[in-house]
Amino acid sequence: MANRDYYEILGINRDASGQEVKSAYRKLAIQYHPDKNAGNKEAEEKFKEAAEAYSVLSDSDKRARYDRFGHAGVSSGGGGFEGFDPDTFSDFSDILGDFFGFGEIFGGSRRQPNRPRRGADLRFDLELSFEEAVFGVKTKIKIPRQETCRNCQGSGADPKQGISTCTACQGQGTVRYQQGFFTIRQTCSTCRGSGQLIKKACSQCKGRGQVRKEKVLEIKIPAGVDEGSRLRITREGEAGPNGGPSGDLYVVISVTEHPFFKRSDNNIYCEIPISFSQAALGGETTVPTMENPEKIKIPSGTQSNTVFRLKGRGVVSVNGRAKGDQLVQVKVVTPTKLNKEQRELLQRLDAISGTDQESSSLFEKVKEMLS
Repeated sequence: MANRDYYEILGINRDASGQEVKSAYRKLAIQYHPDKNAGNKEAEEKFKEAAEAYSVLSDSDKRARYDRFGHAGVSSGGGGFEGFDPDTFSDFSDILGDFFGFGEIFGGSRRQPNRPRRGADLRFDLELSFEEAVFGVKTKIKIPRQETCRNCQGSGADPKQGISTCTACQGQGTVRYQQGFFTIRQTCSTCRGSGQLIKKACSQCKGRGQVRKEKVLEIKIPAGVDEGSRLRITREGEAGPNGGPSGDLYVVISVTEHPFFKRSDNNIYCEIPISFSQAALGGETTVPTMENPEKIKIPSGTQSNTVFRLKGRGVVSVNGRAKGDQLVQVKVVTPTKLNKEQRELLQRLDAISGTDQESSSLFEKVKEMLS
């Protein structure tokens, strides 16, 4: 084979990524595959040429030597190419198997349908009260899931009847045949790659190897979780087919609203009413918190919507490294029903304070701004 540039063969730039190398080879392999070009020697040579280029450029060490020394860097003693060996280069099967239905190509490894596989992940939606989310809680949940059948240990076969060796593939799980340039190994259609046949299906799982059950789990919800938090519990998802590992369980948190408190990140917010006299004269008032009530000082002349901060009275972060504050917003309550004495006192206060004069002055300022 002539020493054409490998990048030129695949039609890629010298700085092409590994994925670009693979994609370029896949395109050429499909185009020139001998199955699609029976008897076409030119196509067969182009296929071999593309495979040789891919085997070098897909290997970081070989590619580095090729970039530095050219073909001499990947040849054996300068006499011939040593990078491409169809009997050991298994990555071709992964690239071409999906297109041509081959189980294995050049003797390379191809994943079997009966191989152990990881089980599916599961999701469980858990609703917590506001207090449970803030302080954490231990709770029990019931999870419906697929579990490995204990009767047959996941084989799907009746334990007494057992399993026989597949006669079609002699227990290998694959059958081999020659096709032109290739020795092709394909998954055995009789046993679907397992190498074994079930004489009699398990009565418990009906040959599936798994049964549906409900598992009760006691889980610990850490303090500080919030709406949308996800907790991962490893290996508590669906059982893996063919003896594979179980998936994971994801517990997704939703939190009910509290009638008094609201939350933003690790801070807690609340509103408390104070009287007109408290706002004007100042004093103390008691504020509920998530733990014990606390008193805060109201300075004289406090305006409605003023916010006071209670340090460390918020929510602890899930990792326990910080704790938020509680923000208390005061609302000055205007009385709606006054007795005679209260009305007289307010009228007297109004007269002493010169409210009418202040209101008139404020009105004039607003007029100036709008004119």
